[in-house]
Amino acid sequence: MKKQMQQGFTLIELMIVVAIIGILASIALPAYQDYIAKTQVNRVFGEISTLKTAVETNMMEGVATAVAADLGWIAGASTLQTTDPTVDVKTDGTASLIATLDGAVASAVQASTVTLKREASGKWICEVKKSSNAGWKDSYAPKGCIVS
Repeated sequence: MKKQMQQGFTLIELMIVVAIIGILASIALPAYQDYIAKTQVNRVFGEISTLKTAVETNMMEGVATAVAADLGWIAGASTLQTTDPTVDVKTDGTASLIATLDGAVASAVQASTVTLKREASGKWICEVKKSSNAGWKDSYAPKGCIVS
């Protein structure tokens, strides 16, 4: 009798591999979506944080402004924000920068806002107003930011 060599995988072996891939995908996909949402909130935080230097400069020069373009913001540069950040620089030493995630973002963070407030003492405070959409997690906020 001649021994026949196996010429492929059996149906059971293929079904087991497909089941394992399905289980791994069901675990990895939600973790990936959380990662994307968190990075989007952190990216917006970084984008408006770059304006803090311009705010400080304007304050030292005694210039009050309410337009992000005056601080060097380029309209349409962010895919995560369809509207420019709201800016309020006052001559009394206070300021605020507010960005809304209203562009191409995950549904869990859609319409959430990132606010940077400058107190008269010079201290900057970060606050994230969470989205009312399902799926928001407080862990999406950057470290050190207050979630409300």
